[in-house]
Amino acid sequence: MKKLPTGISTLSKIISGGYAYVDKSRFVHQLVENGSYYFLSRPRRFGKSLFIDTLKEAFEGNRDLFRGLWLDGRWDWEKRHPVIHISFAEGILRTRRDLDQKILTILESNRKRLGIDCQNRSSVSSFFSDLIQSSSEQYGVRSVILIDEYDKPILDNISASDTAAEMRDGLKNLYSVIKGQDANIEFAFLTGVSKFSKVSLFSGLNNLTDITLDAPYSTICGYTEPEMTDIFADHLKGKPLEDVRQWYNGYAWLGETVYNPFSILNYLQKGELRNYWFETGTPTFLIELFKKKHYYIPAIERIEASESIIGAFEVDFIEPENLLFQTGYLTIARQRRVAGKIFYTLRYPNMEVKASLSDYILNRYYPDPVLKENAQLGIHEALQENDLDALGRRFQSLFAAIPHDWYRKNNLAGYEGYYASIFYCYFVALGLDVTPEDSTSRGRIDMTVKMGGKVFIFEFKVVDIEKTPGTALEQIRRKKYADKYRLENDGIYLVGVEFDRTERNIVRFEWEKARENAEP
Repeated sequence: MKKLPTGISTLSKIISGGYAYVDKSRFVHQLVENGSYYFLSRPRRFGKSLFIDTLKEAFEGNRDLFRGLWLDGRWDWEKRHPVIHISFAEGILRTRRDLDQKILTILESNRKRLGIDCQNRSSVSSFFSDLIQSSSEQYGVRSVILIDEYDKPILDNISASDTAAEMRDGLKNLYSVIKGQDANIEFAFLTGVSKFSKVSLFSGLNNLTDITLDAPYSTICGYTEPEMTDIFADHLKGKPLEDVRQWYNGYAWLGETVYNPFSILNYLQKGELRNYWFETGTPTFLIELFKKKHYYIPAIERIEASESIIGAFEVDFIEPENLLFQTGYLTIARQRRVAGKIFYTLRYPNMEVKASLSDYILNRYYPDPVLKENAQLGIHEALQENDLDALGRRFQSLFAAIPHDWYRKNNLAGYEGYYASIFYCYFVALGLDVTPEDSTSRGRIDMTVKMGGKVFIFEFKVVDIEKTPGTALEQIRRKKYADKYRLENDGIYLVGVEFDRTERNIVRFEWEKARENAEP
């Protein structure tokens, strides 16, 4: 097998015995023309490291790697800068001591590669400062600083706030050097998954330009629709393009949407619509945060958050909305300005993320994975066959199997959102068309599920069974929720689900098929 060239501004993979290239090299020129210090946040497996490699090869003047690409005739290849490349992508660090040793090892590797004789190697800050200055003096041009996965040591320890804070302080000690060495730096580019504030991590580096939400750089990583259909035209022949689009497209940062490159390349190689990107990481901390805050999972589909919420990531200030966006489980649908503040409407980027996250939440919320998997098949069959009685029995069995002690530890017995979240996750994990908080002229339907032309309208209640009998189904009738879907041809089903906080289970599951015509 041939080895792929490194540093080319493409996302590349061997597919069907050949190379596939998407040229992003124009962004190198664009960045240099418009500034010197940059920060970019993108989800994992989105091509950040490859773009860092691209910058490195360009500044080192390796023109042969760019033959035929956009940058080839638009770059001064004779001017070669010393590049200091720092990456925290490999390994997991658990102590500040390990972090400092890792940094010193990386700096030493750069020193040897550049052939620099540094005198001050006793500490991280002194070594980094000496390396930048000595490199500039020896090469006769200013240095370039490239830092990949700048936040990984913090994120690897985010569930242990004290350790995460130690990692933050250790990284701050490293990054603070950049400000002091401004006179010896030509260009700096930092990238990672999350965005920490300049105050908490960059210590006065006020000239660092954040391009994460800049529309001109929205496609700096990932594939646009034209790029994918053009470059991979031969590999897409006979493929269900609309399905591919729904599964892997949809990531947006205030500009053109892009496909997840990792998932697309895996799909083209294996030919199956699967959860490739999601399988490479587990959002354990996110799920624990959901539990801690009693988060209503269906609300994920209607999040509207201010710039300060989705843009600020701190060890001691983490909200679900912030984490969902910065880690790539949600993306931007639109933005609007209200009284001087910017608000963003967030959404799932695609079906891969939506179905996979819901399935993972079920695995964490539900204690028996085998029973959960079997239940999914039964739920799908019940909906397909319009057997709502079987659907009710299936969910009742699921809730009955949850251990009493698990409820006690999580304090969810009277939490209506928890019960609705379980229903929502099962339906979404099956790939069904689910609309939580479905708006009508008379109110909001708790949940609407569509399957094969049929519509299932759900209303959930946590009730005192002796005092409030039959409230869920009666509310659907009273508010005439079915009227919104009268044009559906294959049937509308009204489902009232009532839970008792003492029984911790469904105590009434009633349903009926809506009349074909609205009542006068």
